[in-house]
Amino acid sequence: MGYKTVRKAVLPVAGWGTRFLPATKAMPKEMFPIIDKPVIQFIVEELLEAGIENVIFITGKHKRPIEHHFDINTDLERHLEEAGKEKVLKNIREVSHMINPIYVRQKQQLGLGHAVLTAEPVVGEEPFIVSLGDIILEKGSENLKKMLELYNRFGRSVIALFEVPEEEVSKYGIARVKESSEGALIIEDLVEKPSPREAPSNLAIVGRYIFTPRIFAKLRETTPGKGGEIQLTDAMKLLLEEEEILAFKIDGKVYDTGNPLDYLKTVFEFALKREDIGEELREFIANTLNKQNQLIDKP
Repeated sequence: MGYKTVRKAVLPVAGWGTRFLPATKAMPKEMFPIIDKPVIQFIVEELLEAGIENVIFITGKHKRPIEHHFDINTDLERHLEEAGKEKVLKNIREVSHMINPIYVRQKQQLGLGHAVLTAEPVVGEEPFIVSLGDIILEKGSENLKKMLELYNRFGRSVIALFEVPEEEVSKYGIARVKESSEGALIIEDLVEKPSPREAPSNLAIVGRYIFTPRIFAKLRETTPGKGGEIQLTDAMKLLLEEEEILAFKIDGKVYDTGNPLDYLKTVFEFALKREDIGEELREFIANTLNKQNQLIDKP
């Protein structure tokens, strides 16, 4: 059976980034660099690898740097050209032309579900991807491609999951799954941030989704919670009452950049893998730790 092709992705990036204040007063957390590339570019490159070029950014008035990043900067290009920095110039031009960006203003930040609902006039009656702007998936794992293959086979919404330690389940939405007769994983229930005792599994929602357009109706039916926010997990639970939702277990590592400590861990891990700076950084860390240990050991 043929299903509508997934052609669009929604990136909700309108949040205030309060865990990074005051840095996020003027700069979106999605633009924080992982060495020399902003977090949001990793998300966009993942979409491109899956064949998705129509990217709908759900933004706020404080998120203009994201728009600038994917736009053409003629002054910068001219400067780089005059300076003979051809390699950097090529990279900048590639960023400016990599996607077809569409910007939709979320006038009030009323939850992730509300952000997704804001995209409805642009998405229309089509299936679509939702990628959260602070989660990077390990490059080369082709998770989105595999999720799209699952959607193309069954025509159902697909939610990405990854295993977390039992003591960390209270940080995530957790899914209970079962295997179908066709070998696909089907979501039976979703629980938002349960205690380890109440968690139905250790499979956490990872911030990658493919939705059928039916999710929009369920978002409109969802009762707002604390602060008037519409939660995406609540809408997915309503969708479960009418449609199967499939689960996909992520391959490779998940990098969370949504809080200061995990952001720093991500930066260090990416830096240590770099051929141009990894070795020197490793030496710097070792020397710094040695000096600290010597200070501690002093009587």
